[in-house]
Amino acid sequence: MKKLSYLLLLAAVLCVHVSAQTTQEDLKRYVPVLPSVKAKFWKIDPKLGYAVKSVGGGVYVISDNGWQSAFLVTDEGVIVFDAPASFGKSIPSAISQVTDKPIKMLVYSHTHKDHIGGSAAFKDIKIVALDSVSDFLKEMKDPNRLVPNVTFKTDKTITLGGKTVELSGHHYHSPEGDLFIYVPEAKFLMVVDSVTSGYAPFQGFDLSTNFHEYLKVFDEILAYKFDTFVGGHLTDIGTRQDVEITKEFTMDVYSTVKRIHNNMDATAATSEAFKTVGPDNEFLLFKVFLGRVTNDSVKELKPRWINRLAGVDVWLESHVRTALIYVRWDDKE
Repeated sequence: MKKLSYLLLLAAVLCVHVSAQTTQEDLKRYVPVLPSVKAKFWKIDPKLGYAVKSVGGGVYVISDNGWQSAFLVTDEGVIVFDAPASFGKSIPSAISQVTDKPIKMLVYSHTHKDHIGGSAAFKDIKIVALDSVSDFLKEMKDPNRLVPNVTFKTDKTITLGGKTVELSGHHYHSPEGDLFIYVPEAKFLMVVDSVTSGYAPFQGFDLSTNFHEYLKVFDEILAYKFDTFVGGHLTDIGTRQDVEITKEFTMDVYSTVKRIHNNMDATAATSEAFKTVGPDNEFLLFKVFLGRVTNDSVKELKPRWINRLAGVDVWLESHVRTALIYVRWDDKE
């Protein structure tokens, strides 16, 4: 029930609601989760609300089939990567089932409370994050997101108990920045809100505030030598193939939107609306034009991807709109 409450809260915050006019038949038009994806759902003990899997090299991944965290066990202690609001308070107990080593550090991937809103369970340890993340959290004064006490500008290497964690700052997602979290000995890479194994990205390309950098993130991820990938959400651990297919999807959306936008005659696209409202309401005419680009893009893209990634029909329009904003106002011709 707690996990469900977090999912409902997230939907409410994003205004993803079912209106009074929406019928059960409307909901049934959405494609169910692909069988190949559903088969990889983790088996969660309802009494615990999460499951833990070893991925080798001392790294363990924790998931409730909604959010993901991880931790690294070393000879001198444990380093935790993110503390989601949904199960963060249970992470110390989960670790105690694996090792008696003390928790030494908590690393924040970024500021979003769904990923670090359980950090209150980690008092009196080192909390590591980007300077910009720390500055934001100081301003927020959120008791559920403890303020980091070890900060850095762009890159940092942590060594503990003979193991290494490499942290690298990027700006593909949140305004304050995001970390790539890499454990080279385990060939483990965690890049939150970038790739969700088996699924199309979440709304608006994972709520990206910088689509220009988002377009680069997949090559930046693939430059690492990794076998295990964690993106912070949903129902499975990822691989290089998951990164590659998400890159393919993203570039297809971007190139399709750009082609349709650049080839569309704005006058012809708004001719019928012009007859109805005249020339004065330019905002409305422009909205009609952008809506036409959006609708044509969705119509072309959906058949290509609906059976390749889960959730395509849920978020595709939002992805097209994100790409359209970039194409229209930031991209070169």
